[in-house]
Amino acid sequence: MPSPAAKKTATSKSASEYTAHHLQVLEGLEAVRKRPGMYIGSTDSRGLMHCLWEIIDNAVDEALGGHCDRVDVVLFADGSVEVRDNGRGVPVDIEPRTGLTGVELVYTRLHAGGKFGGGSYTASGGLHGVGASVVNALSSRLDVEVDRGGKTYAMSFRRGEPGSFSDVAGAAGRKDPEHPFTPYVKTSALEVVGKTGRGVTGTRVRYWADRQIFLADAGFDLEGLLARARQTSFLVPGLTIVVRDERGAEPTEEVFVHDGGISEFCEFLATDAAVTDVWRLQGSGTFTETVPVLDAQGHMTSTAVERECGVDIAVRWGTGYDTTVRSFTNIIATPKGGTHLAGFEQALLKTLRSQIAAKGRTLKAGSDKPEKDDALAGLTAVVTVRLAEPQFEGQTKEVLGTAAVRQIVAKVVETELTSLLTSTKRPYKQQAAAVLEKVVAEMKSRISARLHKETQRRKTALESSTLPAKLADCRSSDPAHTELFIVEGDSALGTAKLARSSDHQALLPIRGKILNVQKASVTDMLGNAECAAIIQVIGAGSGRTFDLESARYGKVIIMTDADVDGAHIRTLLLTLFFRYMRPLVEAGRVYAAVPPLHRVEVMNPGSKANEVIYTYSEGEMRRLMASLAKRGRKTKPLQRYKGLGEMDADQLAETTMDPRHRTLRKVTLRDIESAATVFELLMGGDVGPRKDFIIDSADALDKERIDA
Repeated sequence: MPSPAAKKTATSKSASEYTAHHLQVLEGLEAVRKRPGMYIGSTDSRGLMHCLWEIIDNAVDEALGGHCDRVDVVLFADGSVEVRDNGRGVPVDIEPRTGLTGVELVYTRLHAGGKFGGGSYTASGGLHGVGASVVNALSSRLDVEVDRGGKTYAMSFRRGEPGSFSDVAGAAGRKDPEHPFTPYVKTSALEVVGKTGRGVTGTRVRYWADRQIFLADAGFDLEGLLARARQTSFLVPGLTIVVRDERGAEPTEEVFVHDGGISEFCEFLATDAAVTDVWRLQGSGTFTETVPVLDAQGHMTSTAVERECGVDIAVRWGTGYDTTVRSFTNIIATPKGGTHLAGFEQALLKTLRSQIAAKGRTLKAGSDKPEKDDALAGLTAVVTVRLAEPQFEGQTKEVLGTAAVRQIVAKVVETELTSLLTSTKRPYKQQAAAVLEKVVAEMKSRISARLHKETQRRKTALESSTLPAKLADCRSSDPAHTELFIVEGDSALGTAKLARSSDHQALLPIRGKILNVQKASVTDMLGNAECAAIIQVIGAGSGRTFDLESARYGKVIIMTDADVDGAHIRTLLLTLFFRYMRPLVEAGRVYAAVPPLHRVEVMNPGSKANEVIYTYSEGEMRRLMASLAKRGRKTKPLQRYKGLGEMDADQLAETTMDPRHRTLRKVTLRDIESAATVFELLMGGDVGPRKDFIIDSADALDKERIDA
């Protein structure tokens, strides 16, 4: 071991070697290239898309100010992307303090731009003056073209450095970051490359992301880009956004323009049937904050300034229990919320509690108070605020941090929502009553689930059971091996009891067609005997309280007759699972049994046992009979099963219940929004779209499947 003296000598040597020349000073855009994650979050596809958002948001900020009505985004086959707008164009004159043109200043200097309170933007998404310059620093090439004053100006950059590329002569429009590059040494040149018509202005930015910075598999997410473009077109009514993808064999183009604003956005996001129309909660408030302001001498002086915060919120309650809330600040999405969302939720709960307390006797609410989840159940909302220089937590702008916004939003929501809930106008009065009833029903459902949580657990044979008497339970208590068959009627139950393996297969009969929960309220659903029995037997709760880990069975198998009524019952049951036990479907634990339609007994000569073949459709049966006739095989009279009750126990076990021989259809859920739309179409209260669907699909119906 080294002696204490040796240790002391080594430490002293290490300290003496750490001097000022070990310190690094990163100038300008070097810092961005050295630590890109600080500015764009990551260097994978998310960071690549964040760079694109920065350029698009600059164009949209022009639209917010009323200077632009069209933005084009083009994804080129060579990996570059271009954003075009018809706004005012980046300034091309000389900025006096730096001696640089506006274009070079914006794209090469951090914390430089027109959004620091200079009066050119009252509310914008760009705040820190680093967006365009960061994209430039992380691009192997960036070209800017500006239309202003009847001329087209152009400038190119390589990894943030201004200069000129020697693009291949004769290759019209061909640009490449690998072409020879000559940096400007003494002075930069903003070249005039063309003329424009009178009044034509705009900016075009095309860049190639630097593959020295971004991961090899990082790429532009077209679906994410389309979703963002659609979202922005809702938030800025009248703005046309065109997304063109030229990377495939055939170019594709999507155009987004919406004049309905966030009301239309709210309707677009909602997937369930409406309880209320879209309500708009609008207002504004002022607050004072102290900010450093650049004076005429170039010094920063702390100054108290008065800010105005505009609030515009669209809300809509539906029959479901899922919550969809999108929040935005100056059209920048804040997926992790912030002070504006906190103020909205605070005021929403406070107002609903106040109204329910005032109408407690009518609503039969008792002394219990609704919680936030009760108020948010079935709510679709778009929360937007606009203010100058909001404070975000980081350059990625995912959380709004301006503290004063919370109280302003809360006051607007409380005032406007109270006015709507207490309105004497007939449409609002009816919808307000429906909202309050829904919130109270959600509250009662939550309380009921909590009180009955213990009784929903599996009971052993030695314990008193509160499960429905009609349940024929199994002996095993291991969800990994147990199966619950929901069967149609008592006749099928009798056969299924003899056919099942009582060790791990449980049976629950239902009486015909259960309640259509797509149309019914939560209260009606919980009050329905069949629905309540299914929820109780599965034992994992319902709606927001559903706990997949508490489910008593590993598989839930819907076993109905192979006819139209059976298909209807299966659809009603799937509607119940989708609306109130969705995690069970998402986990792939809901199945549909596939019972046969026909039993064909083929006669064998002599003492050899006859061969039994089951068929599952009319077409399969006819092909089989034709094949047997061709081979000269004789059969006994065909047996056609009208229902599960007509099958013998051994036949039901062999074809439908025995895991060694049966066929099950797993119910999957690839796209929740599409599934919700289909359920609303087929089972919802709006008859018109369903009628159109039936008429349009009539030609595709196999009429032989109808039992007439």
